Order: sequence, then structure tokens, then C-alpha cells
Amino acid sequence: MPEASYSRGPTDIALLTDTIGANYARTAAAHPDRDALVDQITGRTWTYREAAAAIDALATGLAQRGIVAGDRVGIWAPNCSQWYLVQYATAVIGAILVNINPAYRTSELAYVLGHSGVRMLIAAPDFKGSDYVAMIEQVRPECPELEQVLILGSLEWEAVARTTPDPVALAEIDATLSADDAINIQYTSGTTGFPKGATLSHRNILNNGFFVGELCDYTEADRICLPVPYYHCFGMVMGNLAATTHGAAVVIPAPSFDPAATLAAVSAQRCTSLYGVPTMFIAMLAELDAGLDYDLSSLRTGIMAGSPCPVEVMKRVIDRLGMSEVAICYGMTETSPVSTQTRRDDSIDRRTATVGRVGPHLEVKVIDPADGRTLPRGEPGELCTRGYSVMLGYWDQPDKTAEAIDADRWMHTGDIGVMDDDGYLSVTGRIKDMVIRGGENIYPREIEEFLYTHPDIVDAQVIGVPDDKYGEELMVWIRLRDGATALDADTLRAFCTGRLAHYKIPRYVHLVDEFPMTVTGKVRKAQMRELARDLLG
Repeated sequence: MPEASYSRGPTDIALLTDTIGANYARTAAAHPDRDALVDQITGRTWTYREAAAAIDALATGLAQRGIVAGDRVGIWAPNCSQWYLVQYATAVIGAILVNINPAYRTSELAYVLGHSGVRMLIAAPDFKGSDYVAMIEQVRPECPELEQVLILGSLEWEAVARTTPDPVALAEIDATLSADDAINIQYTSGTTGFPKGATLSHRNILNNGFFVGELCDYTEADRICLPVPYYHCFGMVMGNLAATTHGAAVVIPAPSFDPAATLAAVSAQRCTSLYGVPTMFIAMLAELDAGLDYDLSSLRTGIMAGSPCPVEVMKRVIDRLGMSEVAICYGMTETSPVSTQTRRDDSIDRRTATVGRVGPHLEVKVIDPADGRTLPRGEPGELCTRGYSVMLGYWDQPDKTAEAIDADRWMHTGDIGVMDDDGYLSVTGRIKDMVIRGGENIYPREIEEFLYTHPDIVDAQVIGVPDDKYGEELMVWIRLRDGATALDADTLRAFCTGRLAHYKIPRYVHLVDEFPMTVTGKVRKAQMRELARDLLG
């Protein structure tokens, strides 16, 4: 009988049991003179001693403003040093940090503030042409629980941030906190309707950051460049918490992703690790292809996550950026976020064709979404995760929580996964993205991977569109390389014929400069399907 698609991660290294604040204090005591934070935007660097003092000052200031454990404190800002300090200062006093997407408009802002009951909002004055101050004033009448607003850079903010630390008061607060307390609410970037607030504990995200760092082999000598957003787990957990649990330095290259600024920061700060979603790495490779010179010889590792990584892109990242130990991570906000990760000693093939193996102290399985039975290895089904990383639940939405987490505490991801004989997982797409054409189940990822081998295609995204004859038909959205000649359906069909099964060859081709994206770099395929209906009539 074939082995079941189930795997349990190693348990040789114990789970962390402290709170985020206590863990940071422990790191600062062990590595006081090591760099903790480098802000390329302002040119300022903090050692762990200096950062810990700044965190305690801000935590004291927030407590003196009446913020207590369990209160929700929102942060609405792009990547900056203050974001980092707020993350740890709120954890020190047990306040629940509510991450707010910098791209939100007023309706989304009002929803998140009202739904989570934010008492204090810390915000940038503006970002990318959006007047945050004016937008906040516009929504305040809809948010009666919002009592205080601190604008970064204002005199009021500076007064709070520079409060004289009160170690006695902070110690008293720390004695009341538990590692299982909620500490963070992250609103998942849904493609339809309002997002849900994944509620995460100290235990959830501290351990996830720690084990991501362990599998990247981080030490206090590492310097991690973070062009990925702090408002998302990629920045604040896989970035900040992976660094601070190991005494490593965080480097912020810019408020939002800029390929030139990112590569310049790696070069200037001698970064050993670099994070990004595939579209970010594609942009950085294009920057290098333009002939600009950066010294990237310090890079050894990094993480590519957020969406499936094209094989050809991964190979170029290893070759051009020198990231020989780069890891692929897979997960979701609801699992803090990482469930599986490739290892440093995995072969190039493993690190390009899979999302690795299950992480420490976690379990994964692949089930038949129709009846819940665990499938044999090699069969595609829904990927489920269980362990310390599974969220406490969706904030104030027990019905939605029950839909996602079953009675045995398995988180149902909605992703299609396949587990091989060695426990490596491949994720072939979302269950809802699977295309059923004339009774054939088609997984877009397989077609996309093939299309990346076309010399003129930079990026390709395949979706299903309604069809009278087959139920669904395939459409591909394509980004071409600069200078490439136009590509039409007939030309693409000729390229695919004999190399893809006929029913996997896209019928429709749509050329674009960019895809509809979430701020974290995930392609919005649901939005693409809606737009395709108009494009195709």
C-alpha cells in the first residue's frame, strides 16, 4: 500500500517559550554591540543595546498613554525604522499590533480600524501621494474606539518615542504576559470582500521566525536585506523575528520595493541574505541585466516566497546574485506564516521544483478536499498544516475560523499540494484556480513553468475563462522582455505544440505590462478572471 501524504517536522530543537519582548531583551544582552537595525533611508544604524533602549522608551511612552495589554494598536506606514520599534514596543507591553496595508483607501482603513477596535493608530503622514492624515480624519467618525492618533515625525510622536524608560513598570507588565497571548492581527489580502484578521500569538510568530532563521543558518554575523513589506508576515516575522532571535542585523533599503535601492543596500551593507517575492527578484535581475554594477559578493542566502517561484528565475537568482543557499518558503498568514522550507543542503533541483519539507514542530498532509481522507503520496489534493504556527483564529469571526481550522486543529490552506516519496511538497496552485476544461483538471502552474522557457517571456499567468463548449478555456497573460516582438495566440500555439498536451495550450493570449497584484506580490487571479470577461466579451 502506498505511503500516505503526511509528514512531521523535526523536534530536536525546542520551541521558544518566552514572549517577544523577553526574547529581544535576551538577544540584546547577548549581542549588545552588534548591529540590530540599519535604515538606509535615513542613514542611521542601531546596535542591539541602542535598539533595546529605544524600544523600552517607546513601550514606556505607550503605557503612559494608557495602552494596556490586549489593546489594539494599529500601524499604517511603509517600511521604516519606526515600524520595527513599534513592533517590539507593543509586544513589550502586550498590546496587539494591527498591521494595516499601506495601499488601503478610506473604506478599507475604516473597516480594519472598526473591526479590530483599534484604540491607537500610529501612521506615516503620507505615502505615495496618499494623504494619510486627511484620510484618518475622514474615517474617525466611523471608528468610535479610535482614541489616539500618533503621526510619525510629529512632535507628539517624538515625545512618546523619547519617554524615559521605566524598567520597573515594564517588568511588572512583563510578569502578566503569556506567550500564548494574542500579539498581532494581520488582515489577509482577500481578492473578494473584506479581508479577515488572522490573530497570532507570541508563540506563533516568535517560533516561526526563529525556525525560519535556523533553517537559513543565521547567526549574529548575518545581515538581512528586507525589501518586503513589514505589514506582512514576510517582513515582520520571517525578516525581523528571524533576525532578532539570532542576533542578526536587519537592513531596510527603502520605504517600498525599489530594485536599484535594494541592490545598493546589499552592496553597501555587505548583506548576507536577501528576501523577495519572484516579481521582485525578476526586477532585480533586470537591473543587473541593464549593466549596472553592484558588489553582491557578500550574499549567500535569502528567501523567495509569496507566490510560486519559476524555475528559470530561481536558477538565475542563484547564478547572478550568488545566493547559493537561497531557500523557498511556503505558507500563509494564518500559519505565522511558514509551513515548509527548503534546506541549505537541498539539491538545486529540490530548491527549484519544490517548496521543501515541513518545518520543525509542524505537521503537513495532503487530503482529498471532497471527503477529507489523506491521499497517497504523489496524488494532488488540499494541503493542510497543524502545529504551533496555526493562528488563534480570525478576529471576531468564529464562523470563518471554523471553516478554516477543523476540530483536530488542521488548517485547511485551499492550496493544491503534492508530496513526493521523500516528503518534499510541490504547490501547484489554488483549488479555486484549477481549471476544468472538458472534464480535464488543469493546473496553471505547470503551464506557467513551461512558458518561462520561451526566450521572450518574462512572466506568465494562466487563468480559466468561461467557454460554452468546454466549460472553461485557458487564457494566458504575458509580460514580454524589453525589445521582444509581439506574441500572439498562433505564435504561442506553435511554440507549445508537441511539448504540451493540446488541452493545456492556452487559447487566448493577452499581453500586459503588469499584473493585478496585492502589495505582497501575489497575483490577483480572481481580478484577472473578472477583467478577462470584459476583454473577451
